[in-house]
Amino acid sequence: MPRRRFLLGLPIAALLLVWSFNGAQFNFAKLGEGSVNMVEFIGRLFPPDFSKIGTILSLLLETFQMAVVGTVLGAVLSLFVAFAASSNIAPRWMYFTARWIMNIIRSVPDLVFALMFVSAVGLGPFAGILAMTLGSLGSIGKVFAEAMESVDRGPLTAMEAVGASRRQIVQYGVLPQAAPLLVSYTLLLFEGNVRGATILGLVGAGGIGLELTTAMRMYDYGHLSAIIICIIVLVTVIDQGSALIRKRIT
Repeated sequence: MPRRRFLLGLPIAALLLVWSFNGAQFNFAKLGEGSVNMVEFIGRLFPPDFSKIGTILSLLLETFQMAVVGTVLGAVLSLFVAFAASSNIAPRWMYFTARWIMNIIRSVPDLVFALMFVSAVGLGPFAGILAMTLGSLGSIGKVFAEAMESVDRGPLTAMEAVGASRRQIVQYGVLPQAAPLLVSYTLLLFEGNVRGATILGLVGAGGIGLELTTAMRMYDYGHLSAIIICIIVLVTVIDQGSALIRKRIT
């Protein structure tokens, strides 16, 4: 039966893919024609100009700090929201309310949140941190909730049978089982926030993004290349560090 459903779903998936290609005006020929311009643009990035390395490193440090604070605040708040959005913990009215709120937050791009907070608290990293924190509720909150819902029901049923309270069930039954996944998802959130912080700077929400945009607008390709290289190094180091931590806890 699963195989039959898979075979029946293939034509539907193929039709959906073709329909999406046409609707999105995806054109392989145009991509081939534009590849010359892409190669030319990449060629302008070399050699990189590291004459402003002090400014780049300072802004990268600010980006990293924004990601750390935004991840901690976002993960803590998402954990509380996840309790309300887990069907095996929360009552149905709270479950549907929390899920509905997360869907709304997840539908709004982080740049919109950044613009909102920039207008509220002014330019700078504080607005970016607030945008990352709020954006995390929609994405990582949902993942936290699903991690809690996927725990083994056996221990929870046994605790309910002996009269354990809801708090005790969550504290001793749900969280210990879900903890490795929660930590792993938090590390993934941190990686995403580092990359996201570079984009939030485009609207003045702190970080390296504004410097990146300025270099592009001024056609300062050497400086732009140096910024991109430094971002790649930072993201790679964080990615490798997170991978090592995840490997140890799973």
